[in-house]
Amino acid sequence: MNRRVVITGLGLVTPMGLGTETTWSGLVAGRSGIGAISRFDTTGYDSRIAGECREFQAETWIPKKEIKKMDLFMQYGIAAAQMAWESSGYTCNEENASRVGVMIGSGIGGLMAIQNQAMQLQSRGPSRISPFFIPMSLINLISGHVAIRFGLKGPNHAVVTACATGTHAIGDAARLIRHGEADAMLAGGAEATICELAVGGFAAAKALSVRNDAPEKASRPWDRERDGFVIAEGAGIIFLEEMESAKKRGATIYAEVIGYGMSGDAHHITAPDPNGDGAIRCMRAALKDANLDSELIDYINAHGTSTPQGDAVETEAIKTLFGIEKAKKLMVSSTKSMTGHLLGAAGGVEAIFTALSLYHQIIPPTINLDYPDPLCDLDYVPNTARDCHMEFALSNSFGFGGTNASLLLKRAP
Repeated sequence: MNRRVVITGLGLVTPMGLGTETTWSGLVAGRSGIGAISRFDTTGYDSRIAGECREFQAETWIPKKEIKKMDLFMQYGIAAAQMAWESSGYTCNEENASRVGVMIGSGIGGLMAIQNQAMQLQSRGPSRISPFFIPMSLINLISGHVAIRFGLKGPNHAVVTACATGTHAIGDAARLIRHGEADAMLAGGAEATICELAVGGFAAAKALSVRNDAPEKASRPWDRERDGFVIAEGAGIIFLEEMESAKKRGATIYAEVIGYGMSGDAHHITAPDPNGDGAIRCMRAALKDANLDSELIDYINAHGTSTPQGDAVETEAIKTLFGIEKAKKLMVSSTKSMTGHLLGAAGGVEAIFTALSLYHQIIPPTINLDYPDPLCDLDYVPNTARDCHMEFALSNSFGFGGTNASLLLKRAP
């Protein structure tokens, strides 16, 4: 069985705002969602900037008595799933519930809950640990909560592959539908790690930008003055379903998922293979899965985190796979220049951005690309969105541990 899989529902919680309209309009306008951290006192921290979801109000999405049982990353995931579910217009009942599933993951999960409960233990003793601590910190509980909310009794799973999580979740969910193990899936990623422990930890690893005096300029993929990524939070969840089902019920189809590739670097726990071998094989696998010639790719929503090594390696991987002549014609942009890096949620969010690019025939820009790095010499759609006819687009996500994922999307039929 090899059924076609399409995207019919979208849900976004990002530093740009809530929902697809707000976020997409901000991206097209080239607006940055990065600012000074407001959640805790950053005195003494090397990096004091982040992409916070300042507009999010949990009470809008979750009953008040339930909020205390969930870490913030779950709240984001549930809200985005609600948006995706409602926008899909899909109806679940006793007859089809076992054919509809959930696959939502997180790169780090309930780190905020772990940090806060550890502080409680240290200051007030074990009797003050919340009885909800364990379920509020488990990554798979997003999928659990969402399944309970909508009565979805199909495959229930969570992916944990660092910054490739959201992309892997969507790719794996699409394969379940393609091979007949489910008819529809909510899939993507969620993350909320803007807390003392995470910011301090990533800064200690020298991974974060320290451009604290100009937060909106800090995330600058492929720019020679880039100095690390900007930590961000949020969720990106999509509703996937079998194409004939979507057509039959007259659903809006944003894009078709035609290819999915995975690979491992087997090189280093945090640094990419300097030759880009893992990224090359990952993108090639997505093309092979789709049975599509690389010449037909129009756009790549790149991983593009704004790290000195990562951006150069991804650029080299694209040139190696596509060849210099084709690579120079490709349009490549990094929406992380505006959202920051949402870690495990990035792949879900950026799959939505890629689908919307195909749907609207607009490529969001890479902002802050003021001083191009000579090693990064492709068309990164600098600073201004571009209207362009597109049929096929790739979305890349690469994570710590050398885990890689690529999704290949086709313009809606």
